[in-house]
Amino acid sequence: MLLAAIWGASFLFMRIGTVAFGPVATAGLRVSIAALFLVPILLARGHAASLREHWKLVLVVGVTNSAIPFVCFTYALQSITVGLSSLINATVPLFGAAIAWAWLKDRPSNSRIVGLVIGFVGVGMLAWDKASFRPDASGLSSGWGVMACLFACLCYGISASFTKRYMAGLPSLVSATGSQLGAALALLPLTVAFWPAQAAPLHAWAAVVALGVVCTGLAYILFFRLIERAGPAKALSVTFAIPVFAIVYGVVLLGEAVTPWMLVCGLVIVLGTTLSTGMWSLPRVGRPPA
Repeated sequence: MLLAAIWGASFLFMRIGTVAFGPVATAGLRVSIAALFLVPILLARGHAASLREHWKLVLVVGVTNSAIPFVCFTYALQSITVGLSSLINATVPLFGAAIAWAWLKDRPSNSRIVGLVIGFVGVGMLAWDKASFRPDASGLSSGWGVMACLFACLCYGISASFTKRYMAGLPSLVSATGSQLGAALALLPLTVAFWPAQAAPLHAWAAVVALGVVCTGLAYILFFRLIERAGPAKALSVTFAIPVFAIVYGVVLLGEAVTPWMLVCGLVIVLGTTLSTGMWSLPRVGRPPA
């Protein structure tokens, strides 16, 4: 629940940071601050040699699992709500299962295939209602925001399969720290190029610091400890609680509206995700034993 509350808040902090810094600079600051937070922990644990040995792999993960998705979400939050972006983020396990099936030949069971179909139907329902490619007064459109979120989820799925195939056995702290370093290096030129001309207010700086330290650095530590102690399947259940916190934050702190259709689509997505990840399966129908 703590991890879900933290990751739910990340959408709020991204929204606040984007208003002051813009989407690219906000993402760049997030990964840079996270890297500065995680590197001393990595060094204290004695994993520096492992990071040097596997730097190419963690660089790829940094780009696909942090740099690109974070920019996509900060871009999207200029035109869609915190609650909507968090609901779309809940589709990450769907993309992960689909890509693992296509790339790693990890064919899911029939129940999980049904879950994939249900989950993506839920995404389609949500996008059909909320996505409009007609630009608003600022030149942005919710349609491109939704597409950016979906592309971010696709990148997460690709990164998960890449990690499973090429980085098995690598200490989780090395993956977390190295990926943030790689993302920071990848985004550094763009962060400098898109740095805002006007000085950002103090509350925006507080938001990006919280985003980097708490929602990225500390969250990674909590997540990997959860995997070690409870297993990956239970750790993945955090995905279902994140939208709850994000929607509450958006409604209470930003005055965002939540429609009944959003909630219905969210339930369909969660149902599909629980099936596609194997956390719940459909009962088998067959003849009773003789």
